Amino acid sequence: MTRHESPSAPTTWSLVTAHTAGRGSFCAALGEDGIREVPALCGYPGGFEALQDWASLAPGLRGYDPREAAPVRGARLPAPVRYPRTVLVSGANHRDRPAGTMGDDATTRVQPFFFPKPPTTTVIGPDDPIVIPADERQKVDVEAELAVVIGRAGGDIPADRAAAHIAGYTIVNDVSARGPHRRGDAFAEPFTWDWPASKGQDTFCPTGPGVTPAWLVPDPHDLPIRLTVNGHEEQVSNTRETIQGVAELVAAVSTLIILQPGDILATGTPTGVGLRRDRFLRPGDTVEITIGHLGRLRNPVTARETPRETAHATAQGAS
Repeated sequence: MTRHESPSAPTTWSLVTAHTAGRGSFCAALGEDGIREVPALCGYPGGFEALQDWASLAPGLRGYDPREAAPVRGARLPAPVRYPRTVLVSGANHRDRPAGTMGDDATTRVQPFFFPKPPTTTVIGPDDPIVIPADERQKVDVEAELAVVIGRAGGDIPADRAAAHIAGYTIVNDVSARGPHRRGDAFAEPFTWDWPASKGQDTFCPTGPGVTPAWLVPDPHDLPIRLTVNGHEEQVSNTRETIQGVAELVAAVSTLIILQPGDILATGTPTGVGLRRDRFLRPGDTVEITIGHLGRLRNPVTARETPRETAHATAQGAS
């Protein structure tokens, strides 16, 4: 997990799920000049399926160069991992975290704090719309986060062995409705904070554009983070500001659940969220996140106008 300098760094690429009208969904690679074929992944319908065999696939993919592969024309990119078994986001894990969103001093906390997101209904991909409630009292906010994608199953993983379980990294937007956080009708103190209503609404976990293999991210703790809304910078920071590092987070989660290939663990967001400025998402907004060389995650914002039973299918698009 330390930085390495290489005189001839390999070409950066990320594992994506691609979809065309003629082929349906299939595994591909996203490089600097577009989507390319990955012969070693022929037959896998998506990133999730390839990650189930990551331990055997990864050695052969280390030499892959997208510049030498055939281009893929006319493909769109759904979420790179459709659908993970588990999605967890880390709370208050940046030294320059959103001040005032958590009541304690996160820099003194020893154990990480996690929120679950329903994986099959929150996860969307690049250019899929974030569908927000029409009620502006929901106060829908955005949080740019580096996310770890698991490639090897394991429980009770020591921090010094966590790297062996990581397939790669992606970008997550931990969309959060600030309005429902605190419930005035809670019947007991433990129920005062309604985290599922805040974090778990449909389309509230944009991910992508791909999963950049871990060997192409030599130091996940030194990646610039930038989030814009309609081109205006809202979050500018660096993953070096995280309190608990990638290995520590993987180790901590693995004491709670047995991690599985394709699981996603977001590592926390820096300062700059809309809560501090009373600025929240509105229909017509466009959110863009870049983290280092992991690519760009772009999502438009729309109002919830369709019936709830079809809203997520609309956001995901035909597949």
